[in-house]
Amino acid sequence: MKHTIISLSLSVLGGLAFYQNAVADDEPSPSDKLTLTIYGDGRALVEDERTVSFDFGDQVITLPGVSSAILPQSVTVKSTQMDILEQNFDFDLLTPAKLMEKAVGHYVDIVRINPATGEEETQRAKILSVNNGVVMQVGNKIEVLRDDKVPTRVIFPEVPDNLKASPTLSLRVDSKRPGRRGLNLSYLTSGINWSADYVAMFDEDSKKMDLQGWATLENLTQTSFRDAELSVIAGYVGKVNDNNRYYNYNTGPFNSGPYWRHYNKSRNQLQQRVNQQRNRNNQRQAGTESSPQERVGDNLLYRLPHKTSLAANQKKQITIVDTSNVKAEKSYEYYNWGFESLNDPQNVDSRIKFSNSRAGGLGEALPSGTVRVYTKDKNDKVQFIGEEAISHIAGGSDMSLKIGEAFDITVKPTLVKSTNVSRTVTDFEMKYELKNASKKAVDVSVFQSLFGYWNDYDFLEESQRGDNKNDSSRVWDIRVPAEGAAELTYTVRQSRP
Repeated sequence: MKHTIISLSLSVLGGLAFYQNAVADDEPSPSDKLTLTIYGDGRALVEDERTVSFDFGDQVITLPGVSSAILPQSVTVKSTQMDILEQNFDFDLLTPAKLMEKAVGHYVDIVRINPATGEEETQRAKILSVNNGVVMQVGNKIEVLRDDKVPTRVIFPEVPDNLKASPTLSLRVDSKRPGRRGLNLSYLTSGINWSADYVAMFDEDSKKMDLQGWATLENLTQTSFRDAELSVIAGYVGKVNDNNRYYNYNTGPFNSGPYWRHYNKSRNQLQQRVNQQRNRNNQRQAGTESSPQERVGDNLLYRLPHKTSLAANQKKQITIVDTSNVKAEKSYEYYNWGFESLNDPQNVDSRIKFSNSRAGGLGEALPSGTVRVYTKDKNDKVQFIGEEAISHIAGGSDMSLKIGEAFDITVKPTLVKSTNVSRTVTDFEMKYELKNASKKAVDVSVFQSLFGYWNDYDFLEESQRGDNKNDSSRVWDIRVPAEGAAELTYTVRQSRP
């Protein structure tokens, strides 16, 4: 009988060592051609072309090396002159622990080396249990396989049929003719993700920055994908339960009444407004320029120009953007969300403004991710100055990334007076004190939020003329001298319905 020998380094927890069975890096791939397309939501599409030997008639063929996180319901298999009768996914992997579990109720050989003589001693044992340790019967005695520092190995008579060296897809097929021919396998898998990360080197004096974008790939499955043609998709690809992003708020017996439906609807609308405001905070103007990347549906496809391998439990980075001398400049902004006084001065936002347009020196769409900004100090040393998350940005958009808050530039809002003109009309008189403790003059954009979708606003007086960006805000650009101060005052009339 064929025997399988597994060496175990015994531990104090019952004497069984647990190893994750890994395929050697130099093991040949079962695929003739492997294509991996990674989405940004934890899914990937695997297209696997293989050459398979078929017999005639009803048979089972095995396709090892599929993803350990395969979604079996997404599998598509194509080959000529073949009908698929059923498919099974076997993900019980061959490991010492699994071998011992499958041996319960069966006999194995326990081989120990006598420390005194150096000779091997073999005992026949029946495995009774592997719960928190291995319990076995040797002759008429019950023993526990333990760690007594005696070199030990276990010999199993065979490998159980349902244990595989790698995740395996088994197909029962009806082949119309025997012989070797091509088979195309495609499926979705979870556990594989990607995100965009950007590194910006900003030069404030020249008003330029270099921007490098990376696709950070992560494979959390137990499967390695070798010599794959790799692509990533930037955009939103529909997923079950994602169509209603407030699904948990709108379902369930407790939230089924009319009051809760109204409450949840208002909550959803508020959250949507918050999300929209966040997007406006770093994307000031949507673009109208197409990008050089290939479109798939309404998403962008980034292809890696050469084949690569993505190992199990590995992170890998590939370049998706690499541009120098993008036009960029520092700006300072302050947002006030209501008509009220604050006791303490507020530090203003420190931002980097740029465009990903062709005229701006970039000409690339930017997939959602994190932008990390660096600059050089007076000693020409690189210093990190902040980071900001961005959503998917179309080509030609104007951006304003908040990288932090200015240490020495502040704004203090004060509600000087509010006057009720009538039951639905109120006048607000506001004052903003701006102070600059740095050694150079700066421009600060002061934004006043306006709830224009609920109320009407009329600015009666302004110390400096502002500009309504939209029905939600008005902005003033205030020059603040070096080591000096400036002031903005205005009176606004709010009319409520």
